Amino acid sequence: MDPLTLSYRACVGLCLFNHDGLVLCAERRDKPGAWQMPQGGIQKGEDPVAAAMRELKEEIGTNNATIIAEHPELLRYEFPDYLQYRNGVFRGKYRGQEQRWFALLFQGQDSDVSLAGEHDPEDPEFTAWKWTPLAQTPSLIVDFKRPVYESVVAAFSPLAEAIKRGETLPS
Repeated sequence: MDPLTLSYRACVGLCLFNHDGLVLCAERRDKPGAWQMPQGGIQKGEDPVAAAMRELKEEIGTNNATIIAEHPELLRYEFPDYLQYRNGVFRGKYRGQEQRWFALLFQGQDSDVSLAGEHDPEDPEFTAWKWTPLAQTPSLIVDFKRPVYESVVAAFSPLAEAIKRGETLPS
């Protein structure tokens, strides 16, 4: 099957800032050394904001956050062949992912973050997490997602700076 005839999977991406203007990145269980921001699928008929909060809870154990911005564009990436076919996670169903990215401000404590997967119907996706400067995230992500992360950095860097300065943000 030609992957170019396949559709994109609808997803959300979550740029979760702490009060120091750093973002949460987590190390993937299936690819040690690969770090990413939380992300996940939008279920059929689900509102993207509801999907964002659900995915945050599933992936990091808490959704104690406020959405402060949305990326102005839908961002896409193509799956590499090893994710596309046979034993790939989506078994040739999707060409890649189309993501609606949200910037959120974390309202909880670090101790609220849990990667144990108690809120996720699947196995936990991540093994570790850390707060990272937003500008460093493209260097942490797998190559095929890097252009998406560069776009997220460009769009949300002013927010990171405003948070660092202690400015009041939209809620």
